[in-house]
Amino acid sequence: MGSEAIYPLLPLYLTRVLGAGAVSLGVIEGAAEAANSFLKILSGHFSDRWRVRKPIVIAGYSLSSAVRPLVALVATWPQLLAVRVADRVGKGIRGAPRDALLAAAATPSTRGRVFGFHRAMDHVGAMTGPLLASLFLFAFPGQYRWLFACTIVPGLVAVWLLFLVPEQRGGAAGPSAGTDAPAAHGSWRALPSRYYAVLVVVLVFTLGNSADAFLLLRLSDRGVAPAFIPLLWAALHVVKAATSMWGGVLSDRWGRRPIIGAGWMVYAVVYLGFATTSAAPGLIAWFLVYGLYFGLAEGTERALVADLAPPSLRGTSFGIFNAATGVGALAASLVFGLVWKAAGAAAAFAMGAALALLASVLLFVLVRETADGRPLTANG
Repeated sequence: MGSEAIYPLLPLYLTRVLGAGAVSLGVIEGAAEAANSFLKILSGHFSDRWRVRKPIVIAGYSLSSAVRPLVALVATWPQLLAVRVADRVGKGIRGAPRDALLAAAATPSTRGRVFGFHRAMDHVGAMTGPLLASLFLFAFPGQYRWLFACTIVPGLVAVWLLFLVPEQRGGAAGPSAGTDAPAAHGSWRALPSRYYAVLVVVLVFTLGNSADAFLLLRLSDRGVAPAFIPLLWAALHVVKAATSMWGGVLSDRWGRRPIIGAGWMVYAVVYLGFATTSAAPGLIAWFLVYGLYFGLAEGTERALVADLAPPSLRGTSFGIFNAATGVGALAASLVFGLVWKAAGAAAAFAMGAALALLASVLLFVLVRETADGRPLTANG
């Protein structure tokens, strides 16, 4: 709630209040995602090595909750960059250990459901935050800084709730734990080659997966009023929340590859729609369809990582996975902003669609599955 009350307003705040442009937006969002990439690997590695997850997760959420309200104090886009980077550092610290905690709570046959449920709850919060932000802006037009300052409240509540989350002694054990003692120290070399094949394909897709802030900027440029941007962001998360668990359950039944591929195809079609549509109503429709991509692919990708990693290497595997997607997000956002400036928004969105189509093809070429359609796991 706290994070998403701010995020959909950042493009407007950056361009209309701070006076920056699309390239600055690309720098901020790309650097914010890349800054936490190295920390994702470290936090995942040390959560495996120390066999503890929860304290690292609490530290990451605490940092983000503390710095996020500082957006209310920034006066220039470099200051906004510093706050966003600090916020994403917190995300980098918490991400891999949190995903490892979720994997430990699942069995091989319920991983898609567990990660889908996690994403659904994330999107429910992301739906509620923008709704509250819109109500605030309708009551107090233009008071962005006060709105940003108020996000300290959900941040504090989130950190408090984390202390109620149980963690088994050792942190890396769970229903799906196995006997893989040689990998206990979190060495990336012990991860199977199938994991790295998946990583390469996901990285290709991520290179075309620019920050969602560009979609919001496109909507704003085509006449959508600032007060309605958070409402649209909330509506997008309604679609995400409604489809995330469904997508995870389908991946448990039909395998990860077809569900991820379907999600990436939806992404490609939506970006083509943004490249070819100029009217605001059409762009709004494409924006809502965009939520289906998340429902199908987001949780399923994480379930696939859990399938392929030994239990004692889950922190490391999620750290590398999240870091690779973070680096891809940096390149994607920087290039997207430059292409937007040089050739226009349509060319930038067309580029994203092309990379998504390429990744969809590579997913079926490079990622092998068993005869029943389910992905091969780390144990064969």
